[in-house]
Amino acid sequence: MYKAPCSRLSGLVGVSVKQKLVQSVPRCNQTARSLIQLHRRDPSNWLTYQHLNFLKRQYVSKNNSELHQRAIPKQAPVLTIVDERDDSVERQVQRIPTIEPVVTDTVAQPEEVTSKPQPEISTLKPSTEGAAVQNDSVSRTVLTSNETPHVHEESEEAREARLDKQWKQLKVDVADLPDIYAKLSKIKLTALVVTTAAAGFAMAPVPFDPIMFFVASLGTGLASCTANSINQYFEVPFDSNMNRTKNRPLVRGQISPLHAVSFALACGVPGVALLTLGVNPLTGFLGALNIFLYTCCYTPLKRLSIANTWVGAVVGAIPPIMGWTAATGCLEPGALLLGGFLYSWQFPHFNALSWNLREDYSRGGYRMMSVTHPGMCKRVALRHSVGLIGLSTLAPVLDVTTWTFPAISLPINLYISYLAFRFYRKGDRSSSRKLFFCSLWHLPMLLLLALTCKKPRRDPEDPALPPASLVS
Repeated sequence: MYKAPCSRLSGLVGVSVKQKLVQSVPRCNQTARSLIQLHRRDPSNWLTYQHLNFLKRQYVSKNNSELHQRAIPKQAPVLTIVDERDDSVERQVQRIPTIEPVVTDTVAQPEEVTSKPQPEISTLKPSTEGAAVQNDSVSRTVLTSNETPHVHEESEEAREARLDKQWKQLKVDVADLPDIYAKLSKIKLTALVVTTAAAGFAMAPVPFDPIMFFVASLGTGLASCTANSINQYFEVPFDSNMNRTKNRPLVRGQISPLHAVSFALACGVPGVALLTLGVNPLTGFLGALNIFLYTCCYTPLKRLSIANTWVGAVVGAIPPIMGWTAATGCLEPGALLLGGFLYSWQFPHFNALSWNLREDYSRGGYRMMSVTHPGMCKRVALRHSVGLIGLSTLAPVLDVTTWTFPAISLPINLYISYLAFRFYRKGDRSSSRKLFFCSLWHLPMLLLLALTCKKPRRDPEDPALPPASLVS
């Protein structure tokens, strides 16, 4: 028995199928060709059922081994334009008698007539249409001549509301100035600065001078008001984007920028002069340096780098040093130790505060650790909280306090370190709030304990010292 190879047999079957399709269905030539291509080509390139010509929805076609996607063209919207001069659509207007100018009763008739017309298709002649349009125009002329013009009367409330939206000259009430100045100078922050400067003055190993204490405190407070006012002057466009600062005086327009700068100069010049002439030049230099660091370094760095937090910590560490130098007139290790307390304390305090204000700082465009480096924000807060324990131990070594101070300050230092560790592990709003509120009472308590454990001052007339004759 003769057996043909499978390829020849399949070729014969393909040729026969092609002949039958061509003879039976003349309109399916493309379909027959595609079926033959299914046999000759690789199965991965086979055409699907969507390529067949008899399907009504044909989206994809394949010609010359290339795939072309064809979408059904979108029908363009047909715009119906009605020509006013077209006679096919006309308004049915009733004929009205000629209206005498003297008659006033016929005025109501056109209103009744013109309120009833409906669009209908009619076969009126052009002459009829022209007469109807002419009568309609006459009736409208009579109506407009007899109607009283409508005059819009503006109420007093609407007038005030309209004037409030317009530009107007800024008027400042003298009774509101104390509150405005308090917000402009950040009175709570200024009070904290004066308190730390007073603690530095009290911790100095010299007799307490109340007049010098008052002058130093007043000069430090005025310098702080200057720095805070200039800071708000520079940050007006950014404070308006933050919920925490959008109610500041300059943002709300309660005072003008010139007024704010004048207030800053009125505080800064006497403040630095008091510290320089009334206390000593070193304290005056530190006060001027603090204003410069806060306004010209810390303020612009807030939008450039996270290094602004470290610069701000240096600014906060200078006031207790100013208090020490105001009392002694020189810079000693004890002053640097008090500055170190303030420097380390500010990291758990501010990092915990900024953690819950990340959205605000991000909206205002400030580069804070809590926004750009959240992991570093938690680590730095924990590191400096533990560092407070070491600084407390260093106080009796520098003869600033007795050895009682490290022992009695250990519980509060351990507690703030524990809260900083919880903040480091969890990093949520609850842990940051607890750390922030703990820092509010931790600093006053730490300074108070240091003041109570202050090392007694040794007078030159102390008998424990050797006599001058023996020394010579």
